[in-house]
Amino acid sequence: MSSYIKLIIFIVVLLIISASIVFIDSSMDNINQSMPSISEGIVQGDKDYNESVELLNSRYFNDANDKAISAGDNYNNSLKKLNDIKDKFNKDLNEVHKDYIDAAINELELKLKAVDELKESIYYLQNYYNYTGSTHGTQANELMYDAVEYQNQRNGIVQENPDLFN
Repeated sequence: MSSYIKLIIFIVVLLIISASIVFIDSSMDNINQSMPSISEGIVQGDKDYNESVELLNSRYFNDANDKAISAGDNYNNSLKKLNDIKDKFNKDLNEVHKDYIDAAINELELKLKAVDELKESIYYLQNYYNYTGSTHGTQANELMYDAVEYQNQRNGIVQENPDLFN
């Protein structure tokens, strides 16, 4: 094999390695850029959920329902972004990032179920079906409690790996 062909092969291999490094860096940049809006959506969803519960306890049913819908929208937006990251960049993620994303997805799925139960509770309490409304409210609380376990797991992952999370 001539030295000219060896040089071409070397350059091609070098270009492939360079391109893969750039791709991995750009995928992590995309993930890092998405994470603040995902986090903001979760925080805002939690805020809306808690406000919905307070409004429900004060018997402001329509306002409570509006806040529950807003909480669900925020959770859904964050969940969609996390699933997009998982689908697009899964092979570029290390195990710690995968664990973090899985915990966040599990957390959001439970929070969405809690929102659905909260909306059911609002509906039944508004229509004077107190037992049924209270049952749905209790279920919402239990789901939210379970979701907090995933939230704590997610926070623990960040605390144990500060160098991997900006």
